Amino acid sequence: MTITNEEQHQIQIPCHKQLRHKSLLQSDALYQYILETSVYPREHQSLKELRELTEKHPWNLLATPPDEGQLLSMLLKVINAKNTMEIGVYTGYSLLSTALALPSDGKILAMDISREYYELGLPVIEKAGVAHKIDFREGPALPLLDQLIKDEKNKGSFDFIFVDADKDNYLNYHNRVIELVKIGGMIAYDNTLWNGSVAAAPDAPLLDYIKYYRDFVIELNQALALDSRVEICQLPVGDGITLCRRII
Repeated sequence: MTITNEEQHQIQIPCHKQLRHKSLLQSDALYQYILETSVYPREHQSLKELRELTEKHPWNLLATPPDEGQLLSMLLKVINAKNTMEIGVYTGYSLLSTALALPSDGKILAMDISREYYELGLPVIEKAGVAHKIDFREGPALPLLDQLIKDEKNKGSFDFIFVDADKDNYLNYHNRVIELVKIGGMIAYDNTLWNGSVAAAPDAPLLDYIKYYRDFVIELNQALALDSRVEICQLPVGDGITLCRRII
């Protein structure tokens, strides 16, 4: 998830530990069971190193949780993805999960509003031997997406696109990446259950940053449900992830 520097000053986001964990499961013990039984034993050493590094950062809530990283890795292998895109990088846990899952000649076009946090994780990515797969672009994603669309050879050229960025632009991203992903390819949108707030009453007490983006997430969910160009599956993994398979 990416938040601009200006928004960081406007919205108070608590550290991960203050929210117990980035999961919709009501039981801490159950989530810990999943991590210790199925996730941590299979977690690549470089992913573990990056996760532990990121946990010390004050904005650690922005990180992709390890169970979601495991899901992304399996999806990429199932669909034999090779050419991928990631919008919103932070320190790069999901980026590293993707890079490790792709074949040696796989590619990731990675975009983030700032290179600062990516630089924190880059030494770990380089040590893992997968930095050559990553083409990192700093700056707003929408202008770059518009530039890609202008070149016909880019349309339908991506196997997988992961979007974990500014929620108020999710629909703008969707209207562009749908042209870039191939038919049969997949787009994954992160945080689509937004801490469970999408099902909360309009007057429910919510943290400021949850309230700020909730309507944008609801708007995306409604749009995806009506979009005949994709098949969708919304999963309560992490903070909610919606998988969209392009069919036309």
